Amino acid sequence: MRSAEAARYARASADVQQYYAQREAALFGRLSDQRATTVWLAEELLPAAVARLQKGEPASEILQSVTFGEHLESEFAEALRAALRTLLEAVEAEEHTRDSSQRALVAIARRVQAIVHQLAKDLRDMQILHGTDVVVSHGLQDIDHRNALIGRLAASIAVLGDARPGRQWAKAIPLYDVVRGAMSRIVDYPRVKLQSVTEVAVIGQGAEPLIHLLAELLDNATTCSPPHTPVEVTASEVPSGIAIEIEDRGVGLTEEVRQRIDRVMAQASSGIDLADLGEATQLGLSVVSRLARENGFDVDLRTSAYGGVRAVVLVPRRLITTVQQSAPKVQQFAPKHTGAPIVPRPTMTRDAAADSVEVKQTVNGLPQRRRESPVPTPVVRTTPHPPAAPAASPGTAGAPRQPGLMWEAFSGEKRPSTDPSIQTSEPSEGE
Repeated sequence: MRSAEAARYARASADVQQYYAQREAALFGRLSDQRATTVWLAEELLPAAVARLQKGEPASEILQSVTFGEHLESEFAEALRAALRTLLEAVEAEEHTRDSSQRALVAIARRVQAIVHQLAKDLRDMQILHGTDVVVSHGLQDIDHRNALIGRLAASIAVLGDARPGRQWAKAIPLYDVVRGAMSRIVDYPRVKLQSVTEVAVIGQGAEPLIHLLAELLDNATTCSPPHTPVEVTASEVPSGIAIEIEDRGVGLTEEVRQRIDRVMAQASSGIDLADLGEATQLGLSVVSRLARENGFDVDLRTSAYGGVRAVVLVPRRLITTVQQSAPKVQQFAPKHTGAPIVPRPTMTRDAAADSVEVKQTVNGLPQRRRESPVPTPVVRTTPHPPAAPAASPGTAGAPRQPGLMWEAFSGEKRPSTDPSIQTSEPSEGE
Protein backbone atom coordinates (compact mmCIF):
# COMPACT_ATOMS: atom_id res chain seq x y z
CA MET A 1 0.00 0.00 0.00
CA ARG A 2 2.60 2.42 1.00
CA SER A 3 4.82 1.47 -1.91
CA ALA A 4 1.98 2.04 -4.36
CA GLU A 5 1.23 5.39 -2.77
CA ALA A 6 4.87 6.40 -2.97
CA ALA A 7 5.04 5.37 -6.61
CA ARG A 8 1.89 7.35 -7.41
CA TYR A 9 3.28 10.40 -5.59
CA ALA A 10 6.55 10.12 -7.47
CA ARG A 11 4.72 9.98 -10.83
CA ALA A 12 2.60 13.00 -9.89
CA SER A 13 5.67 14.97 -8.79
CA ALA A 14 7.43 14.15 -12.05
CA ASP A 15 4.42 15.24 -14.08
CA VAL A 16 4.22 18.52 -12.15
CA GLN A 17 7.91 19.19 -12.58
CA GLN A 18 7.69 18.42 -16.28
CA TYR A 19 4.67 20.73 -16.66
CA TYR A 20 6.36 23.61 -14.91
CA ALA A 21 9.56 23.01 -16.82
CA GLN A 22 7.65 23.22 -20.09
CA ARG A 23 5.78 26.26 -18.88
CA GLU A 24 9.02 27.91 -17.84
CA ALA A 25 10.60 27.14 -21.20
CA ALA A 26 7.57 28.62 -22.97
CA LEU A 27 7.74 31.74 -20.84
CA PHE A 28 11.46 32.14 -21.51
CA GLY A 29 10.76 31.70 -25.23
CA ARG A 30 8.05 34.36 -25.16
CA LEU A 31 10.31 36.71 -23.25
CA SER A 32 13.10 36.10 -25.73
CA ASP A 33 10.78 36.80 -28.67
CA GLN A 34 9.45 39.96 -27.03
CA ARG A 35 12.96 41.15 -26.24
CA ALA A 36 14.11 40.51 -29.80
CA THR A 37 11.03 42.29 -31.21
CA THR A 38 11.58 45.28 -28.92
CA VAL A 39 15.23 45.56 -29.98
CA TRP A 40 14.21 45.28 -33.63
CA LEU A 41 11.59 47.98 -33.09
CA ALA A 42 14.09 50.36 -31.50
CA GLU A 43 17.10 49.76 -33.75
CA GLU A 44 15.59 49.10 -37.18
CA LEU A 45 11.87 49.79 -37.43
CA LEU A 46 11.73 53.22 -35.80
CA PRO A 47 14.68 54.78 -37.74
CA ALA A 48 13.27 53.44 -41.00
CA ALA A 49 9.78 54.70 -40.16
CA VAL A 50 11.09 58.18 -39.21
CA ALA A 51 13.09 58.32 -42.45
CA ARG A 52 9.94 57.48 -44.42
CA LEU A 53 8.07 60.18 -42.52
CA GLN A 54 10.74 62.73 -43.40
CA LYS A 55 10.35 61.78 -47.05
CA GLY A 56 6.67 62.65 -46.89
CA GLU A 57 4.91 59.33 -46.35
CA PRO A 58 1.93 59.49 -43.95
CA ALA A 59 2.02 57.61 -40.66
CA SER A 60 -1.08 55.54 -41.51
CA GLU A 61 0.59 53.92 -44.53
CA ILE A 62 3.70 53.15 -42.51
CA LEU A 63 1.61 51.45 -39.79
CA GLN A 64 -0.24 49.33 -42.33
CA SER A 65 3.01 48.06 -43.81
CA VAL A 66 4.42 46.94 -40.41
CA THR A 67 3.88 43.32 -39.30
CA PHE A 68 5.17 41.88 -36.02
CA GLY A 69 4.74 38.16 -36.82
CA GLU A 70 2.41 35.48 -35.59
CA HIS A 71 4.80 34.10 -32.97
CA LEU A 72 3.99 37.04 -30.69
CA GLU A 73 0.92 37.25 -28.55
CA SER A 74 -1.84 39.40 -29.97
CA GLU A 75 -1.96 41.59 -26.87
CA PHE A 76 1.77 42.27 -27.01
CA ALA A 77 1.65 42.95 -30.76
CA GLU A 78 -1.26 45.37 -30.34
CA ALA A 79 0.59 47.13 -27.54
CA LEU A 80 3.66 47.55 -29.77
CA ARG A 81 1.49 48.80 -32.63
CA ALA A 82 -0.18 51.37 -30.36
CA ALA A 83 3.19 52.58 -29.09
CA LEU A 84 4.48 52.81 -32.66
CA ARG A 85 1.37 54.73 -33.74
CA THR A 86 1.77 57.26 -30.92
CA LEU A 87 5.45 57.75 -31.69
CA LEU A 88 4.92 58.15 -35.44
CA GLU A 89 2.09 60.62 -34.94
CA ALA A 90 4.29 62.71 -32.64
CA VAL A 91 7.17 62.63 -35.13
CA GLU A 92 4.80 63.48 -37.98
CA ALA A 93 3.46 66.48 -36.07
CA GLU A 94 7.02 67.60 -35.36
CA GLU A 95 7.96 67.25 -39.02
CA HIS A 96 4.91 69.27 -40.06
CA THR A 97 5.89 71.99 -37.61
CA ARG A 98 9.47 71.97 -38.88
CA ASP A 99 8.37 72.10 -42.51
CA SER A 100 5.98 74.94 -41.76
CA SER A 101 8.75 76.87 -40.01
CA GLN A 102 11.13 76.32 -42.91
CA ARG A 103 8.53 77.38 -45.45
CA ALA A 104 7.80 80.49 -43.41
CA LEU A 105 11.52 81.27 -43.25
CA VAL A 106 11.91 80.83 -47.00
CA ALA A 107 8.84 82.98 -47.69
CA ILE A 108 10.18 85.78 -45.47
CA ALA A 109 13.63 85.51 -47.07
CA ARG A 110 12.15 85.69 -50.56
CA ARG A 111 10.16 88.81 -49.69
CA VAL A 112 13.27 90.47 -48.28
CA GLN A 113 15.22 89.47 -51.39
CA ALA A 114 12.55 90.99 -53.63
CA ILE A 115 12.80 94.27 -51.71
CA VAL A 116 16.61 94.13 -51.91
CA HIS A 117 16.56 93.54 -55.67
CA GLN A 118 14.12 96.39 -56.25
CA LEU A 119 16.22 98.70 -54.08
CA ALA A 120 19.35 97.71 -56.00
CA LYS A 121 17.59 98.56 -59.27
CA ASP A 122 16.53 101.95 -57.91
CA LEU A 123 20.07 102.63 -56.72
CA ARG A 124 21.47 101.84 -60.17
CA ASP A 125 18.99 104.25 -61.72
CA MET A 126 20.00 106.93 -59.24
CA GLN A 127 23.67 106.34 -59.97
CA ILE A 128 23.00 106.87 -63.65
CA LEU A 129 21.04 110.03 -62.90
CA HIS A 130 23.45 111.53 -60.33
CA GLY A 131 26.69 109.97 -61.55
CA THR A 132 28.31 113.35 -62.18
CA ASP A 133 28.07 114.31 -58.50
CA VAL A 134 31.02 112.60 -56.81
CA VAL A 135 29.66 112.91 -53.25
CA VAL A 136 26.22 111.59 -54.16
CA SER A 137 27.75 108.78 -56.24
CA HIS A 138 29.94 107.60 -53.36
CA GLY A 139 26.98 107.71 -50.99
CA LEU A 140 24.88 105.64 -53.38
CA GLN A 141 27.69 103.09 -53.69
CA ASP A 142 27.85 102.73 -49.90
CA ILE A 143 24.08 102.24 -49.71
CA ASP A 144 24.26 99.67 -52.49
CA HIS A 145 26.97 97.77 -50.60
CA ARG A 146 24.90 97.72 -47.39
CA ASN A 147 21.95 96.56 -49.43
CA ALA A 148 24.06 93.63 -50.69
CA LEU A 149 24.80 92.67 -47.06
CA ILE A 150 21.07 92.54 -46.33
CA GLY A 151 20.61 90.37 -49.40
CA ARG A 152 23.28 87.96 -48.20
CA LEU A 153 21.56 87.60 -44.81
CA ALA A 154 18.24 86.90 -46.53
CA ALA A 155 19.92 84.31 -48.74
CA SER A 156 21.42 82.63 -45.65
CA ILE A 157 17.99 82.37 -44.07
CA ALA A 158 16.67 80.80 -47.28
CA VAL A 159 19.51 78.26 -47.27
CA LEU A 160 18.74 77.29 -43.68
CA GLY A 161 15.14 76.77 -44.81
CA ASP A 162 16.44 74.12 -47.25
CA ALA A 163 16.05 76.34 -50.33
CA ARG A 164 18.38 77.84 -52.91
CA PRO A 165 20.21 81.07 -52.05
CA GLY A 166 18.28 83.10 -54.59
CA ARG A 167 18.98 84.00 -58.18
CA GLN A 168 19.96 81.48 -60.82
CA TRP A 169 22.35 82.40 -63.59
CA ALA A 170 21.50 81.28 -67.12
CA LYS A 171 25.08 81.26 -68.41
CA ALA A 172 28.50 80.40 -67.04
CA ILE A 173 30.24 83.01 -64.86
CA PRO A 174 34.04 83.44 -64.90
CA LEU A 175 35.65 82.37 -61.64
CA TYR A 176 37.25 85.79 -61.24
CA ASP A 177 33.80 87.42 -61.31
CA VAL A 178 32.53 84.81 -58.83
CA VAL A 179 35.25 85.72 -56.32
CA ARG A 180 34.68 89.45 -56.89
CA GLY A 181 30.96 88.95 -56.36
CA ALA A 182 31.67 87.24 -53.03
CA MET A 183 33.91 90.15 -52.02
CA SER A 184 31.11 92.64 -52.72
CA ARG A 185 28.90 90.97 -50.09
CA ILE A 186 31.14 91.50 -47.04
CA VAL A 187 31.96 94.59 -45.00
CA ASP A 188 35.79 94.61 -45.12
CA TYR A 189 36.13 93.85 -48.82
CA PRO A 190 39.17 96.19 -49.25
CA ARG A 191 41.22 93.79 -47.10
CA VAL A 192 40.73 90.89 -49.49
CA LYS A 193 43.69 90.47 -51.85
CA LEU A 194 43.36 88.32 -54.96
CA GLN A 195 46.70 86.63 -55.54
CA SER A 196 45.96 84.45 -58.58
CA VAL A 197 42.76 83.11 -60.08
CA THR A 198 42.77 80.52 -62.84
CA GLU A 199 40.90 81.36 -66.03
CA VAL A 200 37.88 79.05 -65.83
CA ALA A 201 34.15 79.59 -65.48
CA VAL A 202 31.47 78.16 -63.19
CA ILE A 203 28.25 76.94 -64.75
CA GLY A 204 25.13 78.92 -63.95
CA GLN A 205 23.68 76.28 -61.64
CA GLY A 206 26.65 76.41 -59.26
CA ALA A 207 27.61 80.08 -59.55
CA GLU A 208 25.27 81.59 -56.95
CA PRO A 209 25.84 78.86 -54.30
CA LEU A 210 29.60 79.24 -54.72
CA ILE A 211 29.39 83.04 -54.47
CA HIS A 212 27.40 82.78 -51.26
CA LEU A 213 29.68 80.10 -49.76
CA LEU A 214 32.81 82.18 -50.49
CA ALA A 215 31.13 85.29 -49.07
CA GLU A 216 30.45 83.49 -45.78
CA LEU A 217 34.05 82.25 -45.56
CA LEU A 218 35.45 85.69 -46.45
CA ASP A 219 33.23 87.32 -43.83
CA ASN A 220 34.45 84.82 -41.23
CA ALA A 221 38.09 85.45 -42.24
CA THR A 222 37.80 89.25 -42.03
CA THR A 223 35.84 89.14 -38.77
CA CYS A 224 38.19 86.77 -36.92
CA SER A 225 41.45 88.50 -37.92
CA PRO A 226 43.01 91.86 -36.99
CA PRO A 227 41.65 94.78 -39.04
CA HIS A 228 45.08 95.74 -40.44
CA THR A 229 45.92 92.29 -41.83
CA PRO A 230 45.05 91.13 -45.36
CA VAL A 231 43.01 88.12 -46.37
CA GLU A 232 44.60 86.35 -49.33
CA VAL A 233 42.59 84.42 -51.91
CA THR A 234 44.01 82.08 -54.54
CA ALA A 235 42.29 79.72 -56.99
CA SER A 236 44.24 77.03 -58.80
CA GLU A 237 43.33 74.01 -60.89
CA VAL A 238 43.78 70.53 -59.38
CA PRO A 239 43.03 67.09 -60.88
CA SER A 240 39.61 66.84 -59.21
CA GLY A 241 38.47 70.42 -59.91
CA ILE A 242 39.34 73.90 -58.68
CA ALA A 243 40.82 74.57 -55.23
CA ILE A 244 40.01 77.99 -53.77
CA GLU A 245 42.09 78.93 -50.71
CA ILE A 246 41.15 81.71 -48.28
CA GLU A 247 43.88 82.45 -45.74
CA ASP A 248 43.73 84.95 -42.89
CA ARG A 249 46.11 85.91 -40.10
CA GLY A 250 43.82 85.58 -37.12
CA VAL A 251 44.02 83.62 -33.87
CA GLY A 252 43.84 80.17 -35.44
CA LEU A 253 41.89 77.09 -34.40
CA THR A 254 42.09 75.46 -31.00
CA GLU A 255 41.05 71.86 -30.46
CA GLU A 256 37.83 72.93 -28.74
CA VAL A 257 36.92 75.29 -31.58
CA ARG A 258 37.71 72.62 -34.15
CA GLN A 259 35.41 70.13 -32.42
CA ARG A 260 32.63 72.71 -32.24
CA ILE A 261 33.03 73.49 -35.95
CA ASP A 262 32.90 69.81 -36.83
CA ARG A 263 29.77 69.35 -34.71
CA VAL A 264 27.99 72.35 -36.24
CA MET A 265 28.83 71.33 -39.79
CA ALA A 266 27.75 67.73 -39.15
CA GLN A 267 24.40 68.89 -37.72
CA ALA A 268 23.83 71.24 -40.65
CA SER A 269 24.60 68.47 -43.15
CA SER A 270 22.02 66.14 -41.61
CA GLY A 271 19.40 68.86 -41.16
CA ILE A 272 19.42 71.79 -38.78
CA ASP A 273 16.63 72.69 -36.38
CA LEU A 274 15.76 76.28 -35.60
CA ALA A 275 16.09 75.54 -31.89
CA ASP A 276 19.74 74.60 -32.44
CA LEU A 277 20.65 78.11 -33.60
CA GLY A 278 20.27 79.66 -30.16
CA GLU A 279 19.95 83.33 -29.30
CA ALA A 280 23.34 84.48 -30.63
CA THR A 281 22.80 83.25 -34.17
CA GLN A 282 26.02 82.54 -36.05
CA LEU A 283 24.80 81.25 -39.38
CA GLY A 284 28.06 81.17 -41.33
CA LEU A 285 29.25 77.62 -40.72
CA SER A 286 25.74 76.16 -40.91
CA VAL A 287 25.14 77.87 -44.25
CA VAL A 288 28.53 76.76 -45.59
CA SER A 289 27.86 73.16 -44.58
CA ARG A 290 24.37 73.16 -46.13
CA LEU A 291 25.62 74.67 -49.40
CA ALA A 292 28.52 72.22 -49.54
CA ARG A 293 26.17 69.26 -49.07
CA GLU A 294 23.65 70.42 -51.67
CA ASN A 295 26.18 71.31 -54.40
CA GLY A 296 29.00 68.83 -53.88
CA PHE A 297 31.63 71.25 -52.53
CA ASP A 298 34.33 70.02 -50.17
CA VAL A 299 35.24 72.50 -47.42
CA ASP A 300 38.27 71.98 -45.20
CA LEU A 301 39.38 74.29 -42.38
CA ARG A 302 42.97 74.03 -41.19
CA THR A 303 45.62 76.13 -39.48
CA SER A 304 47.54 78.40 -41.86
CA ALA A 305 51.26 79.13 -41.88
CA TYR A 306 50.57 82.60 -40.46
CA GLY A 307 48.82 81.16 -37.40
CA GLY A 308 45.33 81.93 -38.69
CA VAL A 309 42.84 79.79 -40.58
CA ARG A 310 43.09 78.50 -44.13
CA ALA A 311 39.79 77.50 -45.70
CA VAL A 312 40.07 75.30 -48.79
CA VAL A 313 37.02 74.94 -51.02
CA LEU A 314 37.19 72.21 -53.66
CA VAL A 315 34.81 72.84 -56.56
CA PRO A 316 34.04 69.62 -58.48
CA ARG A 317 34.94 69.47 -62.16
CA ARG A 318 31.31 68.92 -63.18
CA LEU A 319 30.62 72.56 -62.20
CA ILE A 320 33.60 73.95 -64.14
CA THR A 321 33.68 74.97 -67.78
CA THR A 322 35.90 77.05 -70.04
CA VAL A 323 35.70 80.82 -70.34
CA GLN A 324 33.98 81.90 -73.53
CA GLN A 325 36.18 84.31 -75.41
CA SER A 326 34.16 87.07 -77.04
CA ALA A 327 34.95 87.74 -80.69
CA PRO A 328 36.64 91.10 -81.31
CA LYS A 329 34.34 93.68 -82.87
CA VAL A 330 35.52 95.23 -86.15
CA GLN A 331 34.69 98.91 -86.24
CA GLN A 332 33.21 100.06 -89.50
CA PHE A 333 34.59 103.45 -90.57
CA ALA A 334 32.00 105.44 -92.47
CA PRO A 335 33.08 108.36 -94.66
CA LYS A 336 32.62 111.73 -93.05
CA HIS A 337 29.70 113.64 -94.50
CA THR A 338 30.54 117.33 -94.94
CA GLY A 339 27.07 118.53 -95.80
CA ALA A 340 27.78 119.15 -99.53
CA PRO A 341 25.72 117.34 -102.15
CA ILE A 342 27.22 114.03 -103.18
CA VAL A 343 27.59 113.99 -106.98
CA PRO A 344 28.46 110.67 -108.65
CA ARG A 345 31.71 110.79 -110.52
CA PRO A 346 31.15 110.19 -114.23
CA THR A 347 33.02 107.37 -115.89
CA MET A 348 34.18 107.11 -119.45
CA THR A 349 34.22 104.00 -121.58
CA ARG A 350 37.26 102.84 -123.48
CA ASP A 351 35.77 103.90 -126.85
CA ALA A 352 34.91 107.36 -125.61
CA ALA A 353 38.38 107.74 -124.19
CA ALA A 354 39.87 106.69 -127.52
CA ASP A 355 37.74 109.15 -129.42
CA SER A 356 38.67 112.00 -127.09
CA VAL A 357 42.37 111.60 -127.84
CA GLU A 358 43.73 112.81 -131.18
CA VAL A 359 45.27 109.94 -133.20
CA LYS A 360 48.39 110.91 -135.16
CA GLN A 361 49.42 109.20 -138.40
CA THR A 362 52.77 108.39 -139.93
CA VAL A 363 54.00 109.39 -143.40
CA ASN A 364 52.66 106.16 -144.87
CA GLY A 365 49.17 106.84 -143.44
CA LEU A 366 49.40 104.29 -140.67
CA PRO A 367 48.37 105.20 -137.09
CA GLN A 368 51.33 106.37 -135.10
CA ARG A 369 52.22 104.33 -132.01
CA ARG A 370 51.82 106.31 -128.80
CA ARG A 371 52.56 105.80 -125.14
CA GLU A 372 49.89 104.95 -122.64
CA SER A 373 48.64 108.17 -121.06
CA PRO A 374 46.07 108.54 -118.28
CA VAL A 375 42.58 109.35 -119.34
CA PRO A 376 41.79 112.91 -118.31
CA THR A 377 39.16 113.10 -115.62
CA PRO A 378 36.35 115.49 -116.46
CA VAL A 379 35.61 118.25 -113.98
CA VAL A 380 32.04 118.29 -112.78
CA ARG A 381 30.77 121.69 -111.77
CA THR A 382 28.09 122.07 -109.13
CA THR A 383 27.37 125.73 -110.04
CA PRO A 384 26.46 127.32 -113.35
CA HIS A 385 29.64 129.38 -113.40
CA PRO A 386 32.79 128.91 -111.34
CA PRO A 387 33.27 131.52 -108.63
CA ALA A 388 35.57 134.35 -109.56
CA ALA A 389 38.98 134.19 -107.97
CA PRO A 390 39.46 136.90 -105.35
CA ALA A 391 41.98 139.60 -106.02
CA ALA A 392 45.32 138.89 -104.52
CA SER A 393 46.17 141.13 -101.65
CA PRO A 394 49.56 142.75 -101.40
CA GLY A 395 50.43 140.58 -98.44
CA THR A 396 49.62 137.39 -100.27
CA ALA A 397 50.94 138.27 -103.70
CA GLY A 398 53.25 135.62 -104.97
CA ALA A 399 52.27 133.20 -102.18
CA PRO A 400 52.20 129.54 -103.18
CA ARG A 401 48.83 128.04 -103.92
CA GLN A 402 47.45 126.05 -100.99
CA PRO A 403 46.57 122.38 -101.55
CA GLY A 404 42.95 121.34 -101.53
CA LEU A 405 41.49 124.36 -103.33
CA MET A 406 40.12 122.19 -106.13
CA TRP A 407 38.30 120.04 -103.54
CA GLU A 408 36.89 123.22 -101.95
CA ALA A 409 35.49 124.29 -105.29
CA PHE A 410 33.96 120.84 -105.77
CA SER A 411 32.49 120.34 -102.30
CA GLY A 412 31.66 123.90 -101.39
CA GLU A 413 33.74 123.82 -98.17
CA LYS A 414 35.72 126.78 -96.98
CA ARG A 415 39.12 126.15 -95.45
CA PRO A 416 40.28 128.43 -92.68
CA SER A 417 43.08 130.80 -93.47
CA THR A 418 46.55 129.73 -92.48
CA ASP A 419 47.73 133.27 -92.05
CA PRO A 420 48.75 133.71 -88.41
CA SER A 421 47.55 137.28 -88.51
CA ILE A 422 43.98 136.14 -89.07
CA GLN A 423 42.30 134.53 -86.07
CA THR A 424 39.48 132.08 -86.61
CA SER A 425 37.23 130.50 -83.98
CA GLU A 426 37.29 126.67 -83.83
CA PRO A 427 33.82 125.10 -83.99
CA SER A 428 32.54 123.33 -80.94
CA GLU A 429 31.57 119.67 -80.86
CA GLY A 430 27.91 120.46 -80.81
CA GLU A 431 28.00 122.24 -84.18
